[in-house]
Amino acid sequence: MSRYTVGLDFGTLSARAVLVDMADGRIVHSVSADYRHGVLDASLPSGKPLPRGFALQHPGDYTESLYRIVPDLIRESGVCPGDVKGIGIDFTSSTLLPLRKDGTPLCFLDEFREEIHAWPKLWKHHSTASHAAEIERVARERGESFLSRYGGRVSSEWLLPKILETLREAPAVYDEAIFVEGMDYLVLILTGELSRSASSLGYKAFWHPRDGFPSDEFFRAVDPRLHDFPAEKLGGRILLPGTPAGSLLPDAAERLGLLPGTPVAAGTLDAHAAGPALGVTRAGQMYAVLGTSGCHMLLGDREKTVPGICGVMDGGILPGFYGYEAGQSGFGDIFAWFLKNAVPAALQEEAEAKGVGLHALLSEKAALLFPGESGLLALDWWNGNRSILVDPSLSGLLVGMTLRTSPAEIYRALLESVAFGMRMIVETYRENGLAVDELTATGGIAGKNPLLMQILADVLRFPVHIGGTDQASALGAAILGAAAAGKKSGGYDSLIEAAEHMGDPGSIVYYPDPERADRYDTLFGAYRTLHDLFGRGGVPTMKLLASLAKTHDGEVSL
Repeated sequence: MSRYTVGLDFGTLSARAVLVDMADGRIVHSVSADYRHGVLDASLPSGKPLPRGFALQHPGDYTESLYRIVPDLIRESGVCPGDVKGIGIDFTSSTLLPLRKDGTPLCFLDEFREEIHAWPKLWKHHSTASHAAEIERVARERGESFLSRYGGRVSSEWLLPKILETLREAPAVYDEAIFVEGMDYLVLILTGELSRSASSLGYKAFWHPRDGFPSDEFFRAVDPRLHDFPAEKLGGRILLPGTPAGSLLPDAAERLGLLPGTPVAAGTLDAHAAGPALGVTRAGQMYAVLGTSGCHMLLGDREKTVPGICGVMDGGILPGFYGYEAGQSGFGDIFAWFLKNAVPAALQEEAEAKGVGLHALLSEKAALLFPGESGLLALDWWNGNRSILVDPSLSGLLVGMTLRTSPAEIYRALLESVAFGMRMIVETYRENGLAVDELTATGGIAGKNPLLMQILADVLRFPVHIGGTDQASALGAAILGAAAAGKKSGGYDSLIEAAEHMGDPGSIVYYPDPERADRYDTLFGAYRTLHDLFGRGGVPTMKLLASLAKTHDGEVSL
């Protein structure tokens, strides 16, 4: 008799559920649903406008999706509910929800419905840049040791900048709320127990398995009103990936079509869940989840200080390893922007005539170009820089255009730019004493854009493996559920054991072409010059433009 686990993957725009055979990691069935409200970046559902840099979500989208996709999964697969032995959850992070202590999102309450800071702030909520800079300055001035674990920088995408923004701009929300990450909110809904993902706290909230949170003196130095902040606002058990967080409540079980008491694993970050799914279980392995943004994780056997990374944590991805995280704020978003805004009608007509998509047509044309042939070079900062500069105010750059420049040449330059951005991350790891000897890529782009994968192999100068599933985060969440279920229920007694049996590293490999790799070495040198010139303060043009474009009192200052 087969035994299964359910993996729940909550992304930026949609949620997915997969049913997985715990014996071998085979995905039996999957169901997905788009969020009804998507990303709230222009206005609240009521129409109230949002300031520039806001990226909010509707918490009702999470539960609505949950109670739709899991029953559909069970019904369509035909599996017996009693054969589902575990549930795992991953979520984009830091996605921060202000809740009442009874678990009700504040934005559901009449008194807070029109308060913009009462809504969940998505990972790409970037209006907190000044707060992140202030936190970083205070930490540096005080010599806080935790800062080195985050590459010496504080990102606007993390938890504390969002908390500080709420405290400063909506103190009534701060006073009323406890703050919960998205994955912990769903675990609370399913089990009735508030637990905290160690990974989300470790990578997004300065928590450390040995040292805990920074001192109360640090929080008071940031703002006196933050005294006792973690104890008052971030309480609850802190659980490592694969740890049981509780059991499915009867009401939740009925709505999901599962049995009460089914084990639910502690939540984890979506990109981190992908590691076990890809069979990444040794030091030196780097893997990348490539979607709208790019998340790049590396397993190491020691803790090192690496400038500009998103964090390092013992056991944060897999027990027994130090998990390093870096990332690119823009990846697939860059290509989507280009196709939506910069492709002439003639190309769209050509694609329609050939019966192919625009990406396929542009890739076909771009593949005919030799590296450097177009004379173009781009910086991949169209959504700011996450690693290694950690600066959301930076913007994209395209150099070398002439009256002969074609859309395919620009498209290839954009593909190359994200590869150069990833090489900056790899070079930074290596320069700071960490081995990186292979890359496994996953996500929709990894399977759909062979040209980009070959460019990555050429730029990085080592093989790029393509994971065996394009649903790695969801499969990883299911593997977490199998570890939480334990061997007695047909699962596994450790997350590493579950990963070794259920992970799928794939069989497709892209190898670097020596001639193209040599040319890319030259181009990467030019990229690095532009990277340092515009990103390290040599030329402050991008920051000037960003400051001029800021919204003041609902109007754009130009």
